[in-house]
Amino acid sequence: MKTIGLLGGMSWESTATYYQTINRTVSEKLGGLHSAKLLLYSVDFAEVEELQHADRWAEAGSLLGDAAVTLQEAGADFIVLCTNTMHRVAADIENRAQAPLLHIADPTAEAIRRRGLSTVGLLGTAFTMEQEFYRGRLERRFGLEVQVPKASSRQLVHDVIYSELCRGIISESSRQAFRRVVDELAAKGAEAIILGCTEIGLLLRPGDVSVPLFDTADLHARAAASFALDGAAGA
Repeated sequence: MKTIGLLGGMSWESTATYYQTINRTVSEKLGGLHSAKLLLYSVDFAEVEELQHADRWAEAGSLLGDAAVTLQEAGADFIVLCTNTMHRVAADIENRAQAPLLHIADPTAEAIRRRGLSTVGLLGTAFTMEQEFYRGRLERRFGLEVQVPKASSRQLVHDVIYSELCRGIISESSRQAFRRVVDELAAKGAEAIILGCTEIGLLLRPGDVSVPLFDTADLHARAAASFALDGAAGA
């Protein structure tokens, strides 16, 4: 079994989900008392959030790259960055650490393609929804058509993520607001929705909406467990 290097804390609310899902997946696959071999480097998210909103991505990349090197030197065989938004600096991490990075978009896109879907809506932070680094990977590598909400809905989703979900606040009013955003995307032709922030799965469940949801935190964690066991990223 490979040793997983979790680069988390962005936020710790969803990093806890990664730890649980990875260990449960390993237990399901191996049985008995088996659990995952993993290391966790949890950053102070306040520092990262400040760099995000100040558009200081190079500094953020350096910070996370150094953390990845620490995980590698401690024995991690590969790196799992437990956040969608900070894959904005995935190349910086890969350039700093020799251990491979299991990109969060890849198992998500593979799961969508296995379902025979091609047009998806994307929810996440404004950075993830609006910048090219995430949508572009889904479009170029996997041929997906990616739709995002209108500007006012993007702002709503972004604000709920930072002011509520990253603080562990789960609000029924926000759940209803997210349902309306999903309905908006479905009306535009989205066949499914990518929960492109690792906290959104804490708020929105499959039974809440009429289209399939692809929870990136769950898919990424399961792919990490599979890769640790057999070298294949498929969940």
